[in-house]
Amino acid sequence: MVQADKRLLKVLEGEALTPPPVWLMRQAGRHLPEYHELRAQARDFLDFCYSPSLATEATLQPIRRYGMDGAILFADILLILDALGRKVAFVEGEGPRVAPLSRASDLQGVAKSAVEARLSPVFETVRRVRAALPPETTLIGFAGSPWTVAIYGIEGRGGTDKSTARMFGYEQPEEMDAVLRILADHTVDYLAEQAKAGADVLMLFESWAEGLPEDAFERWVVAPTRSIVEQLRARGINQPVIGFPRGAGALVVRYAAETGVSAVGLDTAVPTRWANEALPPGLPVQGNLDPLRLMAGGPGLDARVREIRDAFRGRPHIFNLGHGVPQTTPIDHVVRMLQVLREAT
Repeated sequence: MVQADKRLLKVLEGEALTPPPVWLMRQAGRHLPEYHELRAQARDFLDFCYSPSLATEATLQPIRRYGMDGAILFADILLILDALGRKVAFVEGEGPRVAPLSRASDLQGVAKSAVEARLSPVFETVRRVRAALPPETTLIGFAGSPWTVAIYGIEGRGGTDKSTARMFGYEQPEEMDAVLRILADHTVDYLAEQAKAGADVLMLFESWAEGLPEDAFERWVVAPTRSIVEQLRARGINQPVIGFPRGAGALVVRYAAETGVSAVGLDTAVPTRWANEALPPGLPVQGNLDPLRLMAGGPGLDARVREIRDAFRGRPHIFNLGHGVPQTTPIDHVVRMLQVLREAT
């Protein structure tokens, strides 16, 4: 059983709470002035992620400022690729760059013990955040889902149309299966260590689930996710797992039914009424305010916050965005969103 004051965990156990608990994807980061002061202390973004003192502080900043119900570990979905030797770099103003892989064996050149050692600062960050968080705040660990991480690994960067990765999967299906299997197995290790270090909840970010036909979605998204959840449970890791298949559309129903995740994150385009009817009754959901609506603010923000809150009334619901907080989001808009969400109803 969860602690009575951890509202986010209570929702993941199946309780419908009013108002719902809330946290925001990318709540720790670039829209906060205190983050920029902290970021200046690191040599580069990887150094930031691998510095427990800095990553701990970044994780805690939005909790102090906003009183969110959930704190998400400050890290990045590409740390696994970095630990596997793919030479990850983050170029200012352009995003991540990765040494592209062309076969599954490109991910097998680093010993498992070396991968764990490379990622060990992340686990130290989890321990430090766990010790510093208010007792009512849920700590969320996370990883990128194999398909999304594989896209970066194959294409060498983000911001593409994903066609290179898709062609890789169509032309070399067994090789793609092997890539996803290796990534899934390392993701299990990574998430299990986060759980042991103190994460209350684990989240899988399938950021590039959009545009896939049903057969590819099953093979590249559903099957690896199911493998991760099954392996975690086999190891005795019982923390709830939130899966976020951004852009999956109607296939989110299949994702919810077949992966074993405890809750499903909904992106901005998922209609709330449809989700309530299509998803299993009682399945916790998370989402799904448009980040640009948050950035715009005003009466439209107030109205949409109330619409989403009321649409999921009676279903276990964690209020969140349909994607991450944009860099130029005014802090006052986040404060207003929280006021409206938590107003008496």
